[in-house]
Amino acid sequence: MRKSILPITFLLVSFIGASAQKEAIFSSNGKAINGYDPVAFFTQSKPVMGSDSLSYMYMDTRWLFATQADLDAFKASPDRYTPQYGGYCAFGTAQGHKAPTKPETWTIVNDKLYFNYSAKVKEMWMKDQQALIEKADKTWPELKDKP
Repeated sequence: MRKSILPITFLLVSFIGASAQKEAIFSSNGKAINGYDPVAFFTQSKPVMGSDSLSYMYMDTRWLFATQADLDAFKASPDRYTPQYGGYCAFGTAQGHKAPTKPETWTIVNDKLYFNYSAKVKEMWMKDQQALIEKADKTWPELKDKP
């Protein structure tokens, strides 16, 4: 019995590892932006929790919305509202790694939504924002499919 458990464990770990490599969108509990409405950052200038009843699958991730109007706006132009670097930390992306984020660390720069790992990391990111965006833009294409 012990011999049969090892191959099954190996297959399970391999499968989980392979699927983790494809997570181009940061999600928590299967929800992008921890369940916050991506459109609200642009229209209300603050994080607004979305509703499970107003959800939309985009890029293999579930996005939640606070209003039907926000859901409709996202459906019409998802790339406009999707956070940069899949919602992973903008500072971390510039440093060459993926890091989780918190909705309260959001920033909109040149009509694009960015998040950071923490308020302290956001402070560092804000000090040299344009250079870090340029660096992250170059790093992201190779980084997005890595675990």
